[in-house]
Parts: sequence; structure tokens; C-alpha cells
Amino acid sequence: MRAPEDLSPRDAVDRYLDRRSTELAESSIRSYRYRLKLWVEWCEDENIESLEELSGWTFERFEAFRSGQGIASPTLHGEMETLKGHIEYLERIEAVEDGLAEKVHVPDVPDSEMSRDTMLRPEDAEELIRYYRTHDHVYGTRFHVALELAFHTGARLGALRGLDRRDYHSDEQFVEFVHRPETNTPLKNQRSGERSVSLLSEVCDAVDAYIARHRPSGHDEFGRSPLFVTFHENRVSENAFRAWMYRATQPCVAGACPHQYDPKDCDFRRHSTASQCPSSRAPHHVRTGSITWHRDRGFPAEVTSERVNASQDVIEKHYDKASQRERMELRRRPHLEKLTID
Repeated sequence: MRAPEDLSPRDAVDRYLDRRSTELAESSIRSYRYRLKLWVEWCEDENIESLEELSGWTFERFEAFRSGQGIASPTLHGEMETLKGHIEYLERIEAVEDGLAEKVHVPDVPDSEMSRDTMLRPEDAEELIRYYRTHDHVYGTRFHVALELAFHTGARLGALRGLDRRDYHSDEQFVEFVHRPETNTPLKNQRSGERSVSLLSEVCDAVDAYIARHRPSGHDEFGRSPLFVTFHENRVSENAFRAWMYRATQPCVAGACPHQYDPKDCDFRRHSTASQCPSSRAPHHVRTGSITWHRDRGFPAEVTSERVNASQDVIEKHYDKASQRERMELRRRPHLEKLTID
């Protein structure tokens, strides 16, 4: 058997991903695999054949190479951060010398660049949801309920598509998010992502209407009964759910097109091209808008954190898009009377 330091960069990455696969969601593993694939390919182009050849100079050259390709600062940050974690693993198994990971430079990125500004604005979400709730031809459809649940719970795409019919409790008005990796519906944060989220009665009314009138009967390949079912009677895929959300958030659903297209013959109204609509939003953008909406409505940070399964620091840095003026008016001003001196 080869000594660990004789492993090639490719073999080392394969071993690392295999070990991490037991503790990370598949979506995270895919992200790690893509980032480290770039590292492996660069090493092979540079004729680096074993781990014992790695040094601080190696990492410096790789960072300069990726930076020279014109990638965004957050992308470079993520790639180097992932590489550093990989080298830390190699230190632990004594495949490289102690302290080598400290020589991987992870560039700082301003908070303004790290955050994602695109979101479904709360006022736009409210307008869409009001329309869905008050118009019979769209009430309780898959588009309505996908948006209703996503915006009301702030849940991630994977958590929403992983819902079973049994996870929705109409009488008690809540929904459960459960980690089920063995049947292909893991949660991003695994067991720590499991939670019960309460629902308003009007949200339950919409879900009940979907189940009674629009939801096809069907089971997935594991015999489970999904909440979100396609017309082919299968559990909706991530790509299909993403397309549903693009359709659900197009502004022409509830009003005039802000881009002067005619909805009757607009190419963006098709399932395959909905993502190209300038105003449609992906599930992640709906989640971002939902978290901002929760905070604007006065939900305490710790309650929002538990509801959407994200730390308060992550919410503050990546999801909460309220401006400083909005934070003052909507969150702090209502408490001003507490400072009155009698």
C-alpha cells in the first residue's frame, strides 16, 4: 500500500469527498466536487503527481491562476476556502506536513460582495400571494402553493421538494421538515435541519385546496407519497421545482408586465424559458425575500433563525436585505416609545 504522502491530488480528493459524503448533503458534496475538480485539473496540468510536492508556493500559483481567469471575488473565496478544508483533512490523516493548510490563502471579500442582492421583494411576494388567494383559476395550483409555502416558511428548495403528504398537518397547522437521505431527500443541515414550522390558516387553506383539487396522486420510487407531485405522478425534481417557482413569481401573473411583453405570446411564459424572465425569481431568491420579510414583520432574530434553519450570523450576512432606512423604520422605530422618560 502506498504511503499517504504518495497519493496523487486526484486520489486525495476522491478520498476526502468519500469521507465527507457521510456528513454533508449531496448538494454540498456536488459543490465541493466541482471546486476541487478545478484544483485537481490544475495540478495535473502542472505535473504535480503526489501530495509531497505541495507547498505554499503551489497554493499561491493556483490562486493566481484562478484569479487571472477573471472569476468573481466570492467565487475565488469559496474555492480557496474549500481547498483549505481539504488540506486540513490531509493534515489529519498525516498525508501532508502539519501547518500546510495555513499556507492556503483565503482572500477576504467585502460583505457587500459576499451578499446576494437579488431576492423576491416582500412587497412583490405579497402582491402575488394576494392574487393567488383571490382568483379561483390559480388558487391552490402547484405554482400558488409552491410560492405560498416557500415564502411563508423561508425553507430551502431541497426541504420543500422533500416534503411528503404525511409531513403536512392541516388540523394542527404546521409542516415538518425531515432529513431522509436514504430515500433521496436529505436536508442541507441533516438532522440539525429537522424542524416543525407553524403555518397560518390561510396558508393551510391553500395547501388543502391543492391536495383536494390539483395534486396528482402518486408515489416516488421509494413508495413515499410526496406533497409536490408532477403530472407524471412522481416527486418533483429540483429542476422542475425551480421552474415552478420561476413561473409562480412572474409579475404578469398578478398585473401588467414591467418589461412591456404581452403575456399571451411571451416566450418567458413557457416552462422551459421561465427562468429567462427578468423579473422571475428562483427558490433561493424567494427564501432571501422571506427572511427579510420575517425580520421586517418583527420576528425576533432567534425565532427567524430556528424557523428557516440558518444561523443569525448567516441571516445577517447573506439573506437579510433590508436597507438601513428600512431597518430603522420597520424594526427599531416601533420600539422607540420604550425609551420615553416619564
